[in-house]
Formats: sequence, structure tokens, C-alpha cells
Amino acid sequence: MQNKIPSQMHPSILTHLSSSLGRRDEGPNIELAARLVANNDQEAIKCMVDNLWTRTYQNNCIKVIYEIGEIKPSLIVAYTNEFINLLDSPNNRMVWGAMSALNRLTLLNPHPIYLSIVKLCQTADKGTVITRDQTVAILTKLCTFEAYKDAAFSLLIEQMLNCAANQLPMYAENALPIVALENKEVFCSALMSRLGDMDKPTKIKRVENVLKRLNKLPQK
Repeated sequence: MQNKIPSQMHPSILTHLSSSLGRRDEGPNIELAARLVANNDQEAIKCMVDNLWTRTYQNNCIKVIYEIGEIKPSLIVAYTNEFINLLDSPNNRMVWGAMSALNRLTLLNPHPIYLSIVKLCQTADKGTVITRDQTVAILTKLCTFEAYKDAAFSLLIEQMLNCAANQLPMYAENALPIVALENKEVFCSALMSRLGDMDKPTKIKRVENVLKRLNKLPQK
């Protein structure tokens, strides 16, 4: 059984971060996230969030946070708006880390994320590949909600039209479950328009396989 980090150690919980231990790997951060989940330690999680704008700790804190989100997103759902605000950070690590956290929260708390959908896409357009990956995953998840699917799908298509060609197969494969009769034609057209942008046969084959599967859907 893992040892509980006593509450009275907060905010010295920061001493358990990789950077505080002189480590360059993420091992301690991942271990800390698991311990906080196991202990349901909301006080320590709040300490992580409170230090997201603190230069000394922010990179480690965001890692702990989205690792917590991977295991038990309900523990960080109260901070959804904080992660949205973090998209304005000048630190790319924080931006894609915040987007990673939001991706883990989309199915649990979609409304505030949907309200910021334009901001998310603008961030993806000027961000790293990881930032766009997480944004596309968020849009795909939003498409599973009836109230959000039309706007989310339109923005998803825009991302697929403008993303790096080597990312397109993954996006197309992950989006397959949300493609239905009413949006199949638009989705297929977007994929076909990008085939000429890809120079790796394996990537082209993956997109072609998606198109084949979509062609099995009933016609209008």
C-alpha cells in the first residue's frame, strides 16, 4: 500500500515533484499523481493547480494534473476553467498540457469546454502538434453530444483540412465512430481532398481504409 502524504505537508507537496528532486525524467511526477489519486487528496491537487502560473513548478504541476485526469478526471473537473485560461500561457508546455487536461475532462464536463471551442481551435492553429492532437480529440468527443455535435463537427473538419498530413490518418481513424449518414459526405470529401498531400504509402493506405469503411454506411 502506498504511503499517504500527510495534509500538513502542503504546500511542501511541491518537494515531491521531479524538478524539486533534481530529476529530469517524469517518474516522480507520475508517481505523485498516482498517490494523490489513491488518497483522493484534493488539498494537494489544489496546490498543483495554484502553482500552474509559478515558473519554478508549473511544468511539473501540469504533468501531475493531466496524469491525475487520465486516472480519475473527476478529481480535477472543478478546475476546468483554470485549464482553459492556461491556454493563454506563453509557455508551450503549459498550453499543450492544459489541452491534455481538457481532453480528459471533455466527456465529464463538456459545456465550458464547448463554450471555449473557438479559443481551443485558435490555440491549436498556432500551437504544437501535441496541442492540435489534443484539440482534435476534444472536438471528436464533443461530437458525441447532441447539443454540441454540429458546431464541433464543422470545426473538426476544419482541423482535418489544415492539419499536418502525417496526422490526418490518426484523426480520421479516431473520428470514425462519430461519422453518421448526415455528415458522411462532408467527412469523406475532406479526407479525399488531403490524399494528395501525403507522400507515405502507409499513411495513404490508412486514410483509404477509413474511406472504405465509411462507404459501407447506407447512402442518403
